[in-house]
Amino acid sequence: MNNSFLQDTSSAATWIWYPGDFEIVLANKMQNRRTERGTFFPVFWKIDSHYVLMDFHKVFDVPEQETVDIYVEGEYHVKLDGKAFEGSPKQITVPAGKHKINIKVFNQTNVPAIYVKGKTIVSDATWLVTFEDKEWIDETGKASDISATKWLNAGSWNFNSPTQLPSQFMLPTKEQSAASTTKGNNSMLVDFGKETFGFIKLHGLKGNGNLSVYYGESEEEALSTEHCETLDRVEVNNPAEKDETMKLSKAYRFVNVQYDAGVSLDSVSMMYEYADVKERGSFACNDEEINRIYDVAKYTFELNTREFFIDGIKRDRWVWSGDAYQSYLMNYYLYFDSETVKRTTYALRGKDPVTGHINTIMDYTFFWFLGIYDYYLYTGDKHFIAQNYDRMKSLMDYVLARRNKDGLMEWMSGDWIFIDWAAGLSKEGEVSFEQLLLARSLETMALCANIADDKDAATQYNTLAADMRKKLFEIYWNDEKQALVHSRVDGKQTENVTRYANMFSIFFDYFNQQQKNQVKTSVLLNDDIQKITTPYMRFYELEALCAMGEQSYVLKEMKDYWGGMLKLGATSFWEEYNPSKEGAEHYAMYGREFGKSLCHAWGASPLYLLGKYYLGVKPTAPGYANYVVEPNLGGLEWMQGKVPTPAGEIELYVSKTQIKITGAAGTGVLKFSSKTKPVCKEGTIVDKGNDHYELIVEIGKSYTVQYVL
Repeated sequence: MNNSFLQDTSSAATWIWYPGDFEIVLANKMQNRRTERGTFFPVFWKIDSHYVLMDFHKVFDVPEQETVDIYVEGEYHVKLDGKAFEGSPKQITVPAGKHKINIKVFNQTNVPAIYVKGKTIVSDATWLVTFEDKEWIDETGKASDISATKWLNAGSWNFNSPTQLPSQFMLPTKEQSAASTTKGNNSMLVDFGKETFGFIKLHGLKGNGNLSVYYGESEEEALSTEHCETLDRVEVNNPAEKDETMKLSKAYRFVNVQYDAGVSLDSVSMMYEYADVKERGSFACNDEEINRIYDVAKYTFELNTREFFIDGIKRDRWVWSGDAYQSYLMNYYLYFDSETVKRTTYALRGKDPVTGHINTIMDYTFFWFLGIYDYYLYTGDKHFIAQNYDRMKSLMDYVLARRNKDGLMEWMSGDWIFIDWAAGLSKEGEVSFEQLLLARSLETMALCANIADDKDAATQYNTLAADMRKKLFEIYWNDEKQALVHSRVDGKQTENVTRYANMFSIFFDYFNQQQKNQVKTSVLLNDDIQKITTPYMRFYELEALCAMGEQSYVLKEMKDYWGGMLKLGATSFWEEYNPSKEGAEHYAMYGREFGKSLCHAWGASPLYLLGKYYLGVKPTAPGYANYVVEPNLGGLEWMQGKVPTPAGEIELYVSKTQIKITGAAGTGVLKFSSKTKPVCKEGTIVDKGNDHYELIVEIGKSYTVQYVL
C-alpha cells in the first residue's frame, strides 16, 4: 500500500497490533456477553478472530545510541538489521545510524501486540505489520525476495502505558446510588430514576440461601419474575456481611431483588459503565420540549456508545450495521469520535473469506459501505480508506456475485432482507430499496478506489453505479403513482408504494427537483402510504423532509413522536413507538411481553437532524475543507449550538433578526434569506438574488449578521 497516506506522528509510544484484530476480538467479547434470563445467547453470524502470528517492523535513523524497552503480549523474538537477539529481550541497545527493527509475536489467546519505548524509537501507527511475511531461506542460506508481502500500518488506540495491556481493556465505571428503594418481606424494589447501564452491587449481603435479581427497563418488567428479559441468580453463603457485584453489566431502570428467609441485604447500588467520550456538539432553543428531546437523545446515545456503537443496551448489545450507520451520523454531530467509528467498522466487516452479508442482512452490507462514504466526508481520513480498501473490494465482489440475471439484488438462500419492522412489508422479488443502496455502495467503491489509486476499478465501479441508477428509474419509477414502486416480481412492477426508496432518493439527490416535489406529495405527506413506526426509519423520513425544506413540519413531528415517548415517561428513546398502543402494550415486541428495547441507539436521531438541518451545518468537501451552513429555525424563535469538525467546533446562534457564527475547519459558506439587506461588519455579504445571501466564513473568525427572516 502507499504509506504516504499516514503522516509520521511518532513521538509517544503506544501499544500496536494488526489493524482490525483488537477491534474484532473486543467485539467478540462484548457481543457474546448477551444473556436472556441467565442463558448465554450468541450471535448468529460468522465471527472471526485475530491472526496469531504477527511481524512488526520499522526503520529508524537514530542520532545517537539509545536503549529501547520492549513489552509484548505473546511469545516473541527481536531482530536488529536482520540479526536476532538471544532469547526474548526486554531491552535492547540500538547504535547510532539507520536500523531496521523487527519483532515477531505469537499469541494464540490474545491479539499479538507490542509496546516499544526508547528516546526516539517508539511503537506507533507508523510501524508496518503483516500476518505472513512470506520469507523463506534457500539452500545457500539466501533470504527470499519478500516483495509479495502485504504490509499495513499498525493499528492502535489509546493504550499509552506499558502496563495498560490491550487484552485487559474494560470500560470505566463509577458508583451511583438508587433514587428510591421499596423494601418488602425478603425483597427490594430499587429504582435508579432513569434508564441506566452497569453492574448491580449488593451491600451487606449475609446468610445462607438463594438471591435473585430481576432487571426491568420498566417497573412492570422488573416485577415480572417470569417474563423479564434479564436476571441474575446468586448463591449466598456469607457468615459475615459482604458486598457483592454482579459479574455482567446490564440495562435497567428498576431491579427487583428477592431472597430467601435465611439471607439479609442492606441496600443496592450500581457501578455505572460508560464509554469515556467527550461531548463536543450541542443544541438549545426557545422550545423546552425540543430541548428535552435533545437531552434525552443525548443520553440515549451515551448509553448505546460503548466499546462500539451498539443497537440497544438491554436485549442484543450487538453491533448491527444498520444501527451503527445511524450512530455514525449522530456521532458526527455530538462526539465526533472517529475511533469508535473505526472500531465499529472493523468489527462489522470481520475478515475474508466473505460467507454472508453483514449481520446476514443484505441492506446492512450496503449500510457498511455507506458508513465508509460518510466517514471520509466528515473526517477526510484517507489512510483509513487505504487500509481497508482490500476488505471493501472483497465484500463488494461477494455482493456483485449475488446479482440475478438482470444485474439486480434479489433474495437468495441465506439472505435476510430487513428494511424495517413493518407489518406485511414484502421482501419478494427485486426490492427497489436494495437496488438504491447498491447504487450508493458502488459510488462509495469508486470513491475509495480513487483514494487507493486503483483507477481501473474506479472506472468499473462508476460504470456499475451509473447503470444501477439508470435501472432504478427505468424499472421502478411509475408516472401515475409519481413515485418509485416497492418492488418488481416476475419482471412486472408491483402496485405497492412504500416510503423507503423514495425518501432515500431525495437526500441521495437521485431525484430531479420535479421528482422530489412529486414524491413529497405522493409519498412523504400521503397518509395512505404505510406509516413508519420505528425511530430507525423515521430518521430517514424526517431527513428527506428536512432536505426538502420542511423543517416546520418536521419540528411538529418530532414533538409528536419523540415527545409522545416522553409523555409516557420515557427516560431514553425506544426501539419502536406506536401511539395507538396503550399501557404495557408499549413494552411488547418479538412475541414477548418485554421484548422491546426502551433504549435504542436509533431513537437518538434528533441529534443528527437538529445539527444538520436546523443549525444547518454539513461538510461539502472531505474533513470540512469546505462546508455550508444553512440555518433553518423551522418555527423556532431562536436556536444555538456547536457542530464539531476535525479542527474544532463551528459555533452558531440564530434568531429571526440575527445570526452569529464562528468558523472552525476549512472555509464555510453561510447561506440565508433576508427580507431586508443584511449587514455584517466582519465580512462581505454577497447578494445571490431573490432575497438569498451568502457570507464566507473563515477559520477561527466570528461574524454577526443583522437581517430580517
